[in-house]
Amino acid sequence: MAPASPGTRNDCSKIIHQRTNTVPFDLVPHEDGVDVAVRVLKPLDSVDLGLETVYEKFHPSIQSFTDVIGHYISGERPKGIQETEEVLKVGATLTGVGELVLDNNSVRLQPPKQGMQYYLSSQDFESLLQRQESSVRLWKVLTLVFGFATCATLFFILRKQYLQWQERLRLKQMEKEFREHEAQLLSQAKPEDRESLKSTCVVCLSNFKSCVFLECGHVCSCTECYCALPEPKRCPICRQEIARVIPLYNS
Repeated sequence: MAPASPGTRNDCSKIIHQRTNTVPFDLVPHEDGVDVAVRVLKPLDSVDLGLETVYEKFHPSIQSFTDVIGHYISGERPKGIQETEEVLKVGATLTGVGELVLDNNSVRLQPPKQGMQYYLSSQDFESLLQRQESSVRLWKVLTLVFGFATCATLFFILRKQYLQWQERLRLKQMEKEFREHEAQLLSQAKPEDRESLKSTCVVCLSNFKSCVFLECGHVCSCTECYCALPEPKRCPICRQEIARVIPLYNS
């Protein structure tokens, strides 16, 4: 048992020591008169080996005072040892899929060296094959679903980036038009009117500039045009978001 929090304990299983004893066995054909036997190697490494539990017993642990102190410090207290015996009945029907090796006069079935799965199953070969094909179809469907979801997500991300890029181009074009219009007005104005034009709002080009935008510090807009800016409000010059506005008073 391991403590999860003060005053609370959780039960958990942990293998401290495991000992396995195996007995070699042979696979023999059902046909009479055929004396070819296949010796099965490393059966516990196979997949889908259906063993039957014939013996199971729990041995409670007996703890001394020293063990109790050590378990309290480590935070774990073992309950006991679980002993289980599993067997494969004599005469059970098995389908083996692995690597066949001819050694002198004996034939051995062992796990494939290429890292492929090793099967000892109670199902026949056709059922085992159908189960593997069903698993492959499921993975293919999952691959298609996740591939479609990835493509859709990528499409929306690229579309969002494209729209943002178009918006930046539009704002730059607007800023360029504002500056060209302002320069045109300055070039056509009389010398005595140019100073007043430099003080006009870059948006409406009629009212005087009356706002200081922070944090960029630009003075480029009148109060009416600032109030008409869409949310979130951004500076018409640098497009930085406006944190606060300070009124500008001309003497």
